[in-house]
Amino acid sequence: MSLQSFQLADLDGYLMEGQASPRASADFRLLYVGRDNVHEALKHVISRVTVSFYCNMFGYDDDELNAMLMGIVHNPAITCLITLDKSQAGGVHEKRLLDSDAAQDPDGFRTHFVVGQSATHQISHTKGFVADGLVGAEGSTNWSTSGEGTFVVSGKPGGTGYKAQNNTQSFFSCPDAVTRFQAELIAEHVAAQRGIK
Repeated sequence: MSLQSFQLADLDGYLMEGQASPRASADFRLLYVGRDNVHEALKHVISRVTVSFYCNMFGYDDDELNAMLMGIVHNPAITCLITLDKSQAGGVHEKRLLDSDAAQDPDGFRTHFVVGQSATHQISHTKGFVADGLVGAEGSTNWSTSGEGTFVVSGKPGGTGYKAQNNTQSFFSCPDAVTRFQAELIAEHVAAQRGIK
């Protein structure tokens, strides 16, 4: 499995309807937390990364997605930069998650992760990634239980303890948008890195 033959239509099974409209663009999909299965759609793309992964995330306390990113970090064939917001990283679960990552692989963590601020010394609020230079993802979705929505009834939202904020998650494959977003993610990583020196 890789993103080399990936099409955004591959994500349509994560939509509540199970398929996109016939009018849907070939290079854009928009999912809604609490309605569509955003968590599994994110996993679908991230699990297929083989070349590069550039990511900036504000809220970052999803154990499963973090484990997938650490797998990418440990793969020397994949170029990877992950930028996280300094203010959010101090949260209880997020701090524990990042401390664990740093303890398990100090060199990998130092090499690929930076926790900092924006170029203007404000929160680093971008929430998205570019995978293999082919697929972009961006939206208001934090990587957290309520941010992505927790599917406690198989295949649909709902059930006891269900949590879901009003968030969006877009996926896009327009080459120009992907290239521009990747450049922005790298710039945000460099800015955060400079800010902590």
